[in-house]
Amino acid sequence: MLICRTIAEIKDFVRTARGAGQTVGLVPTMGYFHAGHLALMEEAGKTCDVVVVSLYVNPMQFGPREDLAQYPRDFERDCAMAREAGVDAIFVPTDEEMYPQGFATYVEVTGLTDRLCGQSRPGHFRGVATVVTKLLNIVTPDRAFFGRKDAQQALVIQRLVKDLNMDQEVVILPTVREEDGLAMSSRNVYLTAEQRRDALVLYRSLRAFRETVQRGERDAGKLRGMIYDLIAAVPGARPDYVEVLGLPELQPIEILQGGVIAAVAVRFGNTRLIDNVIMEV
Repeated sequence: MLICRTIAEIKDFVRTARGAGQTVGLVPTMGYFHAGHLALMEEAGKTCDVVVVSLYVNPMQFGPREDLAQYPRDFERDCAMAREAGVDAIFVPTDEEMYPQGFATYVEVTGLTDRLCGQSRPGHFRGVATVVTKLLNIVTPDRAFFGRKDAQQALVIQRLVKDLNMDQEVVILPTVREEDGLAMSSRNVYLTAEQRRDALVLYRSLRAFRETVQRGERDAGKLRGMIYDLIAAVPGARPDYVEVLGLPELQPIEILQGGVIAAVAVRFGNTRLIDNVIMEV
């Protein structure tokens, strides 16, 4: 597995692959890999000849009081896991490589970013859209792979690629979960044993949403209230948001119809976790 630390190196690697007639898949990550990341890498390996993983903790998508400095990092562990997953090259740029002195261009997707994490983390999606645009332009993959746990991010990236007439196919894979239902996240490492138990309320509340909808409930307000009450009943859980919205625009709805998403963000101590469930009604 090749480790590329500069844009020139990864471009040269991709240029060589293209010259050999190979297709390229990209898995953008911030590192500290778990089974969810590995599922993306493995899917990329099944559908592309060459797999590139970017490993970059993007400062632009962190707010001033968020966990940029504490974000978990283990480069050697990540490299070993990526190599085992069959990754061909890993792109590990520095901040100076990605945002050199004088950098002044940003990408922003409006509308979709007005709610959920876009509302509670101002500027977050501008950082996501900017870094993903750069990565797609640098690596020029045929396909880019993302997880559905970050459902709003997936929608933003799909809109970005469509609106800017970019050539990549955006592939969204299902959320990978622990055996007890907790969604895989690099931030799970922050949780104490008690917080880890409390965090299972995310999966329980979303499963209750699904089951209640399957029994016929269509009132978005009642469903939202049910999710909120289940989460708020756990003393260690502090809801950031609980929303039931329409898809694909994340539009407010009163009655469930068509594609819908129930999305939650909850703090356990200083750790903020997100999860969601998507249904067709």
